[in-house]
Amino acid sequence: MSYPTSFLEVAVLLSLVLLTVSFLLIAWRIIVGPSLADRIIALDMLVAVGLGFIAVIGVKTGFYLYIDIAIALGLVGFLATVAFARFVLSHGDDSEFVDEGEAEEARAKADKALNKAGEQTS
Repeated sequence: MSYPTSFLEVAVLLSLVLLTVSFLLIAWRIIVGPSLADRIIALDMLVAVGLGFIAVIGVKTGFYLYIDIAIALGLVGFLATVAFARFVLSHGDDSEFVDEGEAEEARAKADKALNKAGEQTS
């Protein structure tokens, strides 16, 4: 086994270990939260880690068709993040409020911002 081959094996193994650790940390953030925005950002990061896994497996196997799959996943992940952002914009994020009054204020501000954004586009 030559030096470049062994270096590539070590780099792939190290990459898989780091991606696994980041996957576990992101999964913890999705479960714990505490707010909806934190969960949405964690899901976006989960897509990025998935892209990393696909790229590393593509390099490890030498089957570079995986890169096309990674591109498609990146596009779907981006669209999902935009959809979640629009959902939060229209419904508000009241998951971080314990008090119902504060939650209602947040909903009112979200409605006001949505109406203002709708007026600007018209």
